[in-house]
Amino acid sequence: MLRWVGLGMVLLVLAGAATGWWTYNKLDGNITEDTSTTAELERYERDRPDQFVGGSRNILLIGSDSRSGTDNARYGQDGGTQRSDTTILLHVAADRNSATAVSIPRDLMAQIPSCLRSDGSRTGARFAQFNWAFEWGGAACTIRTVEKLTGIRIDHHMVVDFRGFKKMVDAVGGVEICLKEPVRDTEAKLTLPAGRQILHGEQALGFVRARYSLGNGSDTERMERQQQFLGSLVKKVQSNGVLLNPGRLYPLLDAATSSITTDPGLASLRGLYELVRGMRDIPADKVQFLTVPRKPYAIDPNRDELVQPDAGRLFGQLRMDRPVTITPPESPTPPRPEPQAPPQVPGTGASSTPVPTFTGTTAGAASCR
Repeated sequence: MLRWVGLGMVLLVLAGAATGWWTYNKLDGNITEDTSTTAELERYERDRPDQFVGGSRNILLIGSDSRSGTDNARYGQDGGTQRSDTTILLHVAADRNSATAVSIPRDLMAQIPSCLRSDGSRTGARFAQFNWAFEWGGAACTIRTVEKLTGIRIDHHMVVDFRGFKKMVDAVGGVEICLKEPVRDTEAKLTLPAGRQILHGEQALGFVRARYSLGNGSDTERMERQQQFLGSLVKKVQSNGVLLNPGRLYPLLDAATSSITTDPGLASLRGLYELVRGMRDIPADKVQFLTVPRKPYAIDPNRDELVQPDAGRLFGQLRMDRPVTITPPESPTPPRPEPQAPPQVPGTGASSTPVPTFTGTTAGAASCR
């Protein structure tokens, strides 16, 4: 009897180990590795910004509007090109006590460098609408444009399409939002009543893409809604209902790994785990979302340009891994960022550097009231 019990226990252990190994390899194999972007960035290494603060991480999150594939084709005809529907620069502080996500408007006018096209030809450098960089040269062109714009070195990047976004929302069981008024947007294929509700894949995608039926129809307001939605998503993922529930954690990992295209540094379950592990204990009110200071472009009000010196101060804070303060849009107009004071002298125990303030939101504020 003891032998049979022992044999049974050994078989259970081996079965568990085999299942664990199969699960790990499946999730690890889900990730699409973007080696072409890495090769293109290496070509221009001398032109790229330095990493000023060791330990901090700057990750470029790119939402692609590609119509390729059966699921994405329902949102429009596949013209063989794609643009960055959403671009967010995520800065994770070296001490892992805060994270700041900065939305970059797709209509922002920017200096786009010469980029490698998918057919092997190269574009000429030009001053153009920001999201054209992704259409012309993919992630590499977008990264180089952001680095030129901000002076911040991008350590990693992730590209997610419509299908991937829906899968991740469904994997966490939906995300809660609150609407003051009902929404009916035929272009985004979205109909929602007013009040508190949980959005799942298709509705969630429609909500973050809706533009003309909500607010004043501007892309700026849409970015604010995207930030609020992502704040709610972060809060949901950090909750015990996801991270401590194997029934929800595995679908989330499966959805996340099978939905992203990323650089070799993150193209493994271990690489993603190290990133998530460093962020999982960041307090929700220290996960901040804002849009880069912008205003209508003087020559064409349908495009954007940076507000200076505000944008430069924001980029400087992130580049040097220094804090920024976020105030909600509904609060009184925040004070303009103060001029930068000299950095703290090591060993003094104090700093006179003021913390710039910007309009935005946090994951902690992402709740229905």
